[in-house]
Amino acid sequence: MKEFKQYINGKFVKSTSPEMTEVLNPCTEEVLSIIPQGSITDANNALEAAHASQHGWRSLTAIERAGYLHKMADAIRENRVFLAETLAKEQAKVIGLAQVEVDVTADYFDYNAGWARRIEGEIIQSDRKKEHIFLHKSPIGVAVGICPWNFPLFVAARKIAPSLVTGNTCIIKPSCVAPNTIMEFAELIQNIGLPAGVLNFVCGTGRVVGNQLTKSPLTGIVSLTGSVFAGQKIMEAAAENITKVSLELGGKAPAIVCADANLDLAVNAVVSSKVIFSGQVCNCAERVYVEDSIYDEFMDKVTVKMNEVKVEDAFAGNNPDMSAMVSKDQIDKVAEMVEFAKKEGAEVLLGGNKSDRFDKGYFYQPTLLTNVKQDMQIIREEVFGPVLPVMKFGTLDEAIALANDCEYGLTSSIFSENFNKVMHASQELDFGETYINREHFEAIQGFHAGWKKSGLGGADGKHGMEEYLQTKVVYAQYRS
Repeated sequence: MKEFKQYINGKFVKSTSPEMTEVLNPCTEEVLSIIPQGSITDANNALEAAHASQHGWRSLTAIERAGYLHKMADAIRENRVFLAETLAKEQAKVIGLAQVEVDVTADYFDYNAGWARRIEGEIIQSDRKKEHIFLHKSPIGVAVGICPWNFPLFVAARKIAPSLVTGNTCIIKPSCVAPNTIMEFAELIQNIGLPAGVLNFVCGTGRVVGNQLTKSPLTGIVSLTGSVFAGQKIMEAAAENITKVSLELGGKAPAIVCADANLDLAVNAVVSSKVIFSGQVCNCAERVYVEDSIYDEFMDKVTVKMNEVKVEDAFAGNNPDMSAMVSKDQIDKVAEMVEFAKKEGAEVLLGGNKSDRFDKGYFYQPTLLTNVKQDMQIIREEVFGPVLPVMKFGTLDEAIALANDCEYGLTSSIFSENFNKVMHASQELDFGETYINREHFEAIQGFHAGWKKSGLGGADGKHGMEEYLQTKVVYAQYRS
């Protein structure tokens, strides 16, 4: 069993807190590692190190900073199998998907390094003679990244790569549920020559470490991927110093299936968008609206498809579609929501229980619900599990209204072969992302951003990089 330390100012150090947290394998419930709970002192030490190193780091050219990102990508690729196995063990992500996460993370570092020569300002025309107005893009300072347990390595890269290439220093707080892969990454990059203090990793709870990192006057920006509740707490703590926040929070993604859709494509896309990582993804298809004239046919096909979903250990050799849920708390929450849906009148067509096929682990059956209504909890609140509720609709505008009747606004999708319908829906759906005739999954060059309670700001692409920049305008009067 491995014991991890904090990584602060270029060294692995013991936490000033004696308390430790166990990290479990969700498939077997065995203890994989222990991590420090972390303390206010740990957080402050990381903040001081990041703050002290930031001026020297921003003084490097952007292309010099990008060189370190390429080294991080190389370290990941050289250890891709080890990192994927670590990821699969600590969070029950099927090994194939874990390998995809690791490989895309390496690509993400290289992609952001490519922005080094494209961070641009502007020259603005002045109303005065012999004056130029220069708009510069500058780093904010110390960037704090608070990571979730569902895609820990990739989301850490989402925060590290754009913050470092733009001249900020960075502190990463991993989730206490799945910190191992991030901390193994910290060990892998210890010898790439990164200046001390530029990148720090501090384990601990959000209540103690996360709160201290957020409310400190040394922090320039906090980027959180997590729940709405966590986002609200971050905003409260950041308000003390008017610190910038970038938040990716929950989702309740609707999928609209029209009568003129390619039904097999729609069924395959909806199911794959639901069972990926056991439904524990913010942009998962969380509710489906099906046009009434094809509802029965859709239900027949989706029942067959959901019934074919293979649920096995994350390392099973038969390429399972999903594995266990990440923790006991998570599976208990999903089970409670399904039971409540049944009490409200929902009908379980498939699944609806914890799996009895496994002696240990947090396995939940792929679940299909019908006879659901818009005011039910299962339609309105994020499930974050392999549970798919399906409703009928009459007209496309009715479906759009039902989809928009939600406090979340992260992702959405529509399935139709009619160009006018999909373009109309893409304009009217109140979500940061809309997928047309495909599964829910974003690209690193896009912009992953939620509306409403799904967040502020966003990640990926040019606009994600610019989250870590602030503007400075210089008015330069000159004499000939």
